[in-house]
Amino acid sequence: MAALRASGVRVTAALLRPCLGAQTALPAAAYHEKVVDHYENPRNVGSLDKSARNVGTGLVGAPACGDVMKLQVEVDEKGKIIDARFKTFGCGSAIASSSLATEWVKGKTVDEALKIRNTDIAKELCLPPVKLHCSMLAEDAIKAALADYKLKQGSETGEAEKDAASV
Repeated sequence: MAALRASGVRVTAALLRPCLGAQTALPAAAYHEKVVDHYENPRNVGSLDKSARNVGTGLVGAPACGDVMKLQVEVDEKGKIIDARFKTFGCGSAIASSSLATEWVKGKTVDEALKIRNTDIAKELCLPPVKLHCSMLAEDAIKAALADYKLKQGSETGEAEKDAASV
């Protein structure tokens, strides 16, 4: 592999080929260059402290294909998403969808991020119909992470109200 890389051959693109059976495989060109870019150079890979009060974590999966996506957001005191991270086990389209989703949520408010739709992600990455479930996972991961964040905010407010009521 190192020799191929040194010669300028794109090794990773070959690894992206979807498996369609023993004799039938699409060439790497079947993936749009945007998918290949996010797969080869994923943005925001990693984890945030899931126990932090201002971090929401969404974990979603697609049983049909085995893709699993974890997306986390860190929100500041004004409700703006200041960081986002992901870890995805799945195909190139799932990784690309996760990577793009983290780019898109950064800098948005929680409400703005909730408006991101799988169709927007699919359109940006030029996903074929057979890969639309990857963009759906990304949308679901965003929603799950923000729901977790809101739950943490609500539970803390609820505790403060209980403390105030007991005084």
